[in-house]
Amino acid sequence: MRWPKRPDNVMWLGIDTGTGSTRALLVDETGALRGSYTAPHQDIAMAHPLWAEQHPDDWWRAAREAVQGVLQQAGLTGDSIRGIGLSGQMHGLVLLDEAYQVIRPAMIWCDQRSQPQVDAINAQVGKERVVGYTANPVLTGFTLPKLLWVRDHQPELYARVRHMLLPKDYIRFKLTGELASDVSDASGTALFDIVNRQWAFEYADELGVDRAILPRMYESSDVSGTVSDAGALSTGLRKGTPVAGGAGDQAASAVGNGIVEPGIISCTLGTSGVVFAHTEKAAYDPAGRVHTFCHAVKSKWHVMGVTQGAGLSLQWFRNQLAPDASYDDLMSEAATSPAGARGLFWLPYLMGERTPHLDATIRGGWVGLTARHTRADLIRAVVEGVSYSQQDGLEIIEGLGVPVNSVRASGGGANSPFWRQILADVFDKPVVTLASQEGSAYGAALLGMVATGVFSSVPEACRAAVREVETVMPRAASVAVYASGHKSYQKLYPALRAVL
Repeated sequence: MRWPKRPDNVMWLGIDTGTGSTRALLVDETGALRGSYTAPHQDIAMAHPLWAEQHPDDWWRAAREAVQGVLQQAGLTGDSIRGIGLSGQMHGLVLLDEAYQVIRPAMIWCDQRSQPQVDAINAQVGKERVVGYTANPVLTGFTLPKLLWVRDHQPELYARVRHMLLPKDYIRFKLTGELASDVSDASGTALFDIVNRQWAFEYADELGVDRAILPRMYESSDVSGTVSDAGALSTGLRKGTPVAGGAGDQAASAVGNGIVEPGIISCTLGTSGVVFAHTEKAAYDPAGRVHTFCHAVKSKWHVMGVTQGAGLSLQWFRNQLAPDASYDDLMSEAATSPAGARGLFWLPYLMGERTPHLDATIRGGWVGLTARHTRADLIRAVVEGVSYSQQDGLEIIEGLGVPVNSVRASGGGANSPFWRQILADVFDKPVVTLASQEGSAYGAALLGMVATGVFSSVPEACRAAVREVETVMPRAASVAVYASGHKSYQKLYPALRAVL
């Protein structure tokens, strides 16, 4: 492609379509952050228990606002943007008709209504054959059972379906007109052949899913299209600007955190919580307690354990029980409670749970509450319970033979020094923070840089741009408390499953 004369400020744009907001940020040719802007989404619609929906056009509205906002903030025009990378919440179901119009609101990652469809898939195909096709069990949070729920409950809408996209891919479509996805995000659909990095077409045929609705597939750092006339008019970006394949939010966050080579894992504490490790091959847990997906690094994979209600647990506490408190206030209060929260445990199952239980209907709560406990104990127990849940995933990952030397923390929860110290003590590992805490949007921008040739590979980009700035070491006394506490925590789910 022939580029116009280089502007004074050449930048790369990362766009992350999250759950609560869309974030756009700019990086320069060294990978240094040069601006960011966040546009909030409308609240998640929860019309019934276990339901969670958002409208794709609200994501597009927020994306336009975020892109225009970051350009204005930086005093730039779209002519300064050399390339674009995309990231977004995984597993969401976006359905388009033959006129490319959205058919219904998107069922998003935390929607849990599709257990009957999961059961039907397992009955028809067989659990072992499902894992053979996709390297993972099918779960309610994944895209495929959501699609089949629409087929079973809204057949008049299903009959109109001509295209299926994931959340970030709808933004790509609006930017470029391309119906495409990438291997990392597609890995979370339960319709993707993880080992061979392509759609599992025979599996789709067996389930009666039309192959034609599945988008074209790209590696994360390949160019998937360019900004169209309509995309340029809507955003202020330049027509023809390349857009990388991008990645699901967890793989993009891993790129932003430099988890692209063996030995280092990440712990991302957003609405959900994820422990994430790079792998050289597609190794998977036979019980499916952690997910094995394609990485945003070409010919590489990753494993991750997911806590559905990580930051969501603390957000729920603040919204319902301490609406006037800031998160910093809550962390300061929690710090007045001793390690172990005086024997109080929090089960973070506000939206069911994935790792390690694969249980969409389990419910959360405090266990061990007495008249002696204070609000500080309640808060500390929430932080510790989420951390124990993340430790569940870390133990499984290590059990697969994945080396873990240190943990890089990111996401809103990792902004708290108090929470980072608890993670170090629970994991009994050094917990590292990075110069950039941007995670997914930053990783998306780096993918845009690789796609446009600034770096030859994703690992090269990360070695150049990702920098560690602080390390929190585990404390022996707290490690002992939490090792015992985690064993007790692990006994609670099987003991309470029959009544929760």
